[in-house]
Amino acid sequence: MSKHRNIRRNRLNLAVLAALGTALVSGPLMAQTTSTPDAAAPVAAPATAQADDQATPGKPSSKPQVAQAKTLKAVSVVANRYDASTLQMNAQNTVDVLSASDLQHTAVHNVAEALGLMPGVNVTTTGTGYFGGIDGAARGEGMFASVRGLPSEYNVNLIDGVDVAQGMPYSRSVQLSLLPPSGLQTIVINKTSMADMDGDAIGGTIDFRTPTAFDFAKDTSGSITASGRSESQAREYGGSGLGGGLAGEFQTKFGSEHQFGIYASGYYDYRNIANSEVGAAESALNDGSWEFAHTNADGSNAAGYNPARNLTSTGLNAGIASGFERRYGGNIAFNWKVDDTLDVYARATYAYAKTEQDTTYNQLLPQNVTYVPDGSGGYVPNIGRIANRFWYETNPERADIATFQFGADKRAGGWTISPKLFYSYGHNDRPAHVEIDGREDKYSQDNFAFGGSSLTTYKDGFPYPLLTPGLINSVNNIPAMWANDSGELTKSRSGQKKGGASVDFQYDFDGGALSSVKFGVKYSDSSREFTNRDWSTPGINDGVTTLGDLGIFSGNYSSIFPNKYLWQTPKVNHAAVVDLIRANFADDELDTCGSNYINNYNCNTMRGTEAVSAAYAMATFDVGNLEIIPGVRFEHTSINNTFWTTPARDDDGNPVTGYFSNNRTVYNEPLPSIAASWRPTANSVYRGSVWMSYTRPAFVQLGGGSQVSISDGVTTITEGNPNLKPIKSTNLDLSGQWTTDQGGFASVAAFYKQLHDYIYDSGGGQANPNLSGEGTVLTKTPTNGGDGKVYGLEVALRQKFQNLPEPFDGLGVSVNYTRQKSRVDLGIAGFEDERLQSAPNVLGNAEVFYEKNGFDLDLGYHYASSFLSTYDYLNQGSPWDDLWVRPIRRVDLHAGYEFDQHFRADLSVSNLTGNYSYWSHIGRHDLAISDIVQAGRTTLLTLKYSF
Repeated sequence: MSKHRNIRRNRLNLAVLAALGTALVSGPLMAQTTSTPDAAAPVAAPATAQADDQATPGKPSSKPQVAQAKTLKAVSVVANRYDASTLQMNAQNTVDVLSASDLQHTAVHNVAEALGLMPGVNVTTTGTGYFGGIDGAARGEGMFASVRGLPSEYNVNLIDGVDVAQGMPYSRSVQLSLLPPSGLQTIVINKTSMADMDGDAIGGTIDFRTPTAFDFAKDTSGSITASGRSESQAREYGGSGLGGGLAGEFQTKFGSEHQFGIYASGYYDYRNIANSEVGAAESALNDGSWEFAHTNADGSNAAGYNPARNLTSTGLNAGIASGFERRYGGNIAFNWKVDDTLDVYARATYAYAKTEQDTTYNQLLPQNVTYVPDGSGGYVPNIGRIANRFWYETNPERADIATFQFGADKRAGGWTISPKLFYSYGHNDRPAHVEIDGREDKYSQDNFAFGGSSLTTYKDGFPYPLLTPGLINSVNNIPAMWANDSGELTKSRSGQKKGGASVDFQYDFDGGALSSVKFGVKYSDSSREFTNRDWSTPGINDGVTTLGDLGIFSGNYSSIFPNKYLWQTPKVNHAAVVDLIRANFADDELDTCGSNYINNYNCNTMRGTEAVSAAYAMATFDVGNLEIIPGVRFEHTSINNTFWTTPARDDDGNPVTGYFSNNRTVYNEPLPSIAASWRPTANSVYRGSVWMSYTRPAFVQLGGGSQVSISDGVTTITEGNPNLKPIKSTNLDLSGQWTTDQGGFASVAAFYKQLHDYIYDSGGGQANPNLSGEGTVLTKTPTNGGDGKVYGLEVALRQKFQNLPEPFDGLGVSVNYTRQKSRVDLGIAGFEDERLQSAPNVLGNAEVFYEKNGFDLDLGYHYASSFLSTYDYLNQGSPWDDLWVRPIRRVDLHAGYEFDQHFRADLSVSNLTGNYSYWSHIGRHDLAISDIVQAGRTTLLTLKYSF
C-alpha cells in the first residue's frame, strides 16, 4: 500500500470500501516498512473520518489519530501477527484475522486447516456425496470449515471480496482444500454481518485476500520459494512419500508518479500419499456388518440394553488410500491511481487441484448370521462364516476456483461511488471413477466357517479382526480370488458459473452525530450443472478367471496397515484397470438407474440458475466514543431448476423414457441489522450486534430428479421440493477486545443464534423426507425441520514477554478457547433434540513461541472435542445410531530462521505425535464400529529468497 497517500484519501477509500462489505483493497493505503523490507508491509491502522488535524469529538486527544480506525474492510494484506491484532481492534464488526506471518508459522496442508487455528472454527476432513465418509477423510487433509457451530454451507466464501462459485454437487459448501497456504496472504473471518455484506451467511463470511503492489514498501520486489515435503505414512508402506513445490511473486509500481501497480504470483505443489484405513462403520452401512451384542431371538436389541452401547462389529474393510495431489494457481492485480479522486483496479485469481486417490480394500464380511441362546435367557449373534473379498476403487478429482473483478472508486466532494463487475467459476469433477472387485465365495458358500459373535477384538478401542488360519491364508493371497467382472466406470461433473455487478454510494458528513450514509445495489446471476453416469462391464462367470489372471497387480504392500494388520495385500496398477475396462466397455451398457439408455444418460442430471438482487442502506452515527450503525438489506432470489423425470414402467413392465422437468423457487428476505462499538480508551473496544441472516437450501433439495415407482398398487413420486424455506437465523454478538503496550492482545466474544426451518446436510439424499398425498399416489420430498439454536463463548489471548531479560524476551504464548452448545429439531419424530453437524462443544489452540534475532520457533496444540457427523447413520429411525467423530488432538511444530533480508528457511511438522487423523464411530459413546484413518506426519521444508 502506497506510503505516499494522504490521510484524506485514506478516509475516502475506507468509507467506500466499508460500504462494499468485502474486505477488498480497491485503492492503496498508507504502509509501513517491516523488518523484512521486501515483505508485504504491515498496514497502519486506518484513519478515521476526521481530518488528520482533528480529534474525534468526545475521544481523548492524546490517543493517536491513526489508532481510531473504524473499519477493517479496506485492508487487504496483514504482514504480521501483531498487525492482525490491531486490525481486529479497529474493525467495526467482530472479526478474526490470520496474517501472512501467521500462515508462515503454521504446519498445515491448506487454508482450510489454517482456519482451524482461529477461535470458533472446526475443520472437517470429509464432506458429503462422493467426498463423504472415510473416502474423503482418507486424503488426510482438512476440506471444509464450520464457523461457530454452523455447517460449512452456512458460510459465505470470498476471494478478495468476490463471491466464490460453489462447485460441489450436493452442497453449497466450497471445498477449501484446493487452496494452499502459499497462494494467499491474509484470511479474515467476519463473524458478524452488516447491511453492506451478503445476507446468506449464518455462520460467517470468510475472505481470502491476496496483495496488490501498493501493499509493499519497495517500488519493485519479489520472492521465490522452494519447498520439499515428506509424508510419514507413505514411507511406512515403503514409498518415498516425497513432495515439493515452487512459488514466486513479483510486484512493481511505475509511471511518472508511481500511479500504476502490478502484482503477480504463482505456485505449484504436489504431495504423494499412502494412508491407512479401517472401515467398520462403512462396512456396517454398505454391507450390514453389524449386530447387537445382546439380542432377542429375531436379532433385535435385547430389553434393558442401550442400543448405542450394545453394538458389535461383524465385518470390516481394511485398506490403503494411495495417490497424489497436484495444485497450481496464482493471482494478478493491477491498480491505477488515476488522480486524487479516482482509483481503478482489476484482479484475478485461479486455483486448481488434481487429485488421484486409489483405495485398495480387503473386505471381511459376515455371512449366515443366526441368533443362538446365551444361556441366561437371551440371545447372541453367531457368524456362520466370514467372506473374504477384494475391492479396488478410485476417487479422482479435478477441482478449480477462479475469480475476476474490475472496479473503481470515484470521489467527488463528500461522495464516493464504487462500481464493480465480478465473475467466478468453480468445478468439482470426478472424471473417471473406476471400480473392480473379486470374491472368494463367488461360486461356493462353504469357505471360512467362523462361529463367533463378533469379528473383532479391541485394544485401546482399536479393532483387530479375529482371523482363522484359513482366512489368514486367503487375505495373503488376494490374486487367487475369483474375478467378479472387468470393472465399472463412473463419470461425474459438477460446476457453477457466477457473475454480476454492484455499485455502492457513500456520503460523509463534516460534522454532527451522523457521520455517513451508505447505500448500494448488487446483482449476481449464476448457472450450475451436475451430471453423473455409470457404466458396468459384463460379469465374469467362467469359473476359471481369478483376479491374478486380469493382469491388474504390480507387486505387494508387505502390510495392509503397518503395525496393526500385518497381512500383505497387492498393489493395483491403475492404468491396467482402466485398460481392462476399456477393452470390455460398451456405451450401451450405461446402467446409472435402470435399463433405458436415455433415462440412464439423464437421470442424474441437474441444471439450475440462481439470480440474486440485493439493495441495502445504512448509516453511521458517532456519539462521543460510541459508534452506532443501523442498516437494512433486502435480497430477492429467483432459482430455476431443471431435472430429469423418470416415469414408472408401463403395464407390461417395460421402462418408459423420461423427460426434463422444471420448477422455480423465489425468496424475498428483509435483513435488518444494528451494530455498536464503544471505544472508551485507545486500548479497548466493546461491540454489540444484532442482525438477521439466512441460507438457501442446497440445489439438490430444491430440484433433485423425479422418479416414479409403483409397488403393490401404490405410486410413489420422489422429487425435490421447490417450496422449501430458507434457513433463517436471528443473531446476537457481544464482544470486547484489549491490547497492552507490552505486546499483548485479548478478546472475549459471546454469541447466540436462533435458527428457524433448519435443513441438515444429507448429501445426495433427501433431508427430512416426508410422504404426502392420499390413496394410491404419494409424493416423497425433502422438508424443513424445526427450530434450533447455537450459542457460545470465545476467548483469545496472545502475549509476547518482551520485558523479560534476554534471551527470554523472545518468548510468548497464544491461546484461544471456544465453548459452544447447539440444539436443533430435525423435524422428524425422535430427532427433536439433536446437535448440529460438525459442531464440537469445545475447540482450542495453544501455542508457545519464540521470536528473536531472526529465529522463530512455534509449538502448537490443536483440540476439537467430539462432534456429530451424520444423523441416523444406519437408518434405524432413532438418534442412537448417529455417526460421531472422536476428539481431534494434534501437535504441530514450526521453526524458521531469517539469515538476512534476502534468505529465509522454515521447517514445519504437522501432527508431530502421529495421532489418527480421523476416527468416527456409530453411537456417541461406543467405539465398537469405527472408521479410522492414519495419515501420519507431514514434514515441510521451505527456502525463500526475496529481492
